[in-house]
Amino acid sequence: MQNKVLFLLTLVFTISLSSFAQRGLKIAYIDTEYILENVPEYQEASTQLNSKAEKWKNEIHEKLTAIEQKRKDLSNEKALLTKELINEREEDILFEEQEILDYQQKRFGPNGDLFIQQKQLMQPIQDQIFAAVQDMSEARNYDLVLDKAEVNMLYSNKAYDISEQVLRSITRTAKRNQAQTKAEKKAAKAEEVVPEEINTDLEARQKALEEKRAARESAIEKARQEKLAAREAKVKAAEERRQKILEEREKARQAKLEGRTETEETGEKTSETTAKTETGKTEATKTEEPKTREQLIEENRQRKLAERAARKKELEEKKKKILEERQKAKDSLNNN
Repeated sequence: MQNKVLFLLTLVFTISLSSFAQRGLKIAYIDTEYILENVPEYQEASTQLNSKAEKWKNEIHEKLTAIEQKRKDLSNEKALLTKELINEREEDILFEEQEILDYQQKRFGPNGDLFIQQKQLMQPIQDQIFAAVQDMSEARNYDLVLDKAEVNMLYSNKAYDISEQVLRSITRTAKRNQAQTKAEKKAAKAEEVVPEEINTDLEARQKALEEKRAARESAIEKARQEKLAAREAKVKAAEERRQKILEEREKARQAKLEGRTETEETGEKTSETTAKTETGKTEATKTEEPKTREQLIEENRQRKLAERAARKKELEEKKKKILEERQKAKDSLNNN
């Protein structure tokens, strides 16, 4: 389908180039999917049709599940049934299965109920879209109007999109058809006769406003990004300063630890020297011959005798001194 459309478009362009060489080719396009999504009547009918299709799917699923259960039951009961009964039940199952497949084809086949109702649902909207495009093409002198949903458009300028205008035309027609009172009919008629040029100017102004808004948002976003970049630079600089301070502290700590290690090593050397000296003394002592028990007892007795003699001598000296003091006191009294 797409190949045929592309071939026709190529042919139309080729033919049109000669006839429109004197003036520019005026082209527009519509987006049928966008228009359908914004037509309330179509959306409501589409929802109802989807609900109906879901109901059909559930019916088919339930029937297929029941047939599958019958197959399982027959498989479990084959040992108890005769060959004739087995064949009869298998034929019944095949017949029911074929009925379900026919029902599925009737509902969802190429010419089934779903396809027919979708076509019936689409046809009025498609007719309205076609009529609106025809009227707009005549009013604006369009040479070619494409459908974005049918043509594989690699790029499309939004300025040539007339989907919104077609949608408004369909809405105005629907309001006119649904108008009941004279006031509603008058309002619909007044809305319908609004010149297309006014709408075009309004769209141009809206487009200009959107461009200004986009430029303003872009400037705001750029300023925000610059502020974020400046903030990140400050945070990065602060982090680098902090890292530098930590490194300096680490270096100082390492230097302090190295100084302490040297002191400890010096102390250890001194301790080793002292230990070696004491070890030498101990070894020298160990080289002396050990004393016997009798020698130790004799040494202890001699030491006690020496201590006793020293105490006795000390007492004798004190006694002698006391006697000398008494004599002096006596002599002093006699002289007086």
